[in-house]
Amino acid sequence: MNKHQVKGAAKEVAGKVQRKAGTATSSRKREIKGGARELAGKAQRAYGNAKESSRSRTREQASRV
Repeated sequence: MNKHQVKGAAKEVAGKVQRKAGTATSSRKREIKGGARELAGKAQRAYGNAKESSRSRTREQASRV
C-alpha cells in the first residue's frame, strides 16, 4: 500500500462525511464540496492502485530474469 492509496481513501471518507453533513443540514454548498472531495479521493486512490500494480508487475518481471 502506498501513500496515494491511503491519502485517497482518507479524502474519500472525509468527502462522504462532508456530503452527508451537507444533506443533514440542508447545505447544498457543503454537499457539493463533499462530493468533489470524495471524487478527488477516489481518483487519488485509483492512481495509487495503478502505481502499486505497476510496481508489483515490475518486481515480478525482474524476478523472472
